[in-house]
Amino acid sequence: MEPHGPGCPGSVLFGCELTASTKSYTFQVDEADDSDHILALSVVCLTDGAKDECNVVEVVGRNHENQEIAVPVANLKLSCQPLLSLDNFKLQPPVTFRLAAGSGPVHLAGWHQIVHREDASFEEDDDLSEEEEEELAPIMPAKK
Repeated sequence: MEPHGPGCPGSVLFGCELTASTKSYTFQVDEADDSDHILALSVVCLTDGAKDECNVVEVVGRNHENQEIAVPVANLKLSCQPLLSLDNFKLQPPVTFRLAAGSGPVHLAGWHQIVHREDASFEEDDDLSEEEEEELAPIMPAKK
């Protein structure tokens, strides 16, 4: 399950921009949707109009105890590090991106992958049938 571009079924381009006036963006899906959603972030970068200041981007989500947690994922500065590759950093919605410091603009880009439940169960059935085939052919001891 690798969301890596337009050729991947169920994968669409994602992007958002954080600025001084829009400090946060929340990526969420419809709760009634029973598909699995994954957001894979590829890059975070400063865009046209950015000042030479530290711009800290945080990901805000929930931990295993359902408490809100904010984790910095990028610290960008125009003169030394204007962009950062996140190598398809995978997140499950809902997730909020927040500009914790700086005025941006900072652009986040990646892929939103949608896996329908029917597709996932079909893949699991394939895996089971392969395992059953392997079990049908036991290893026979060599004759002496």
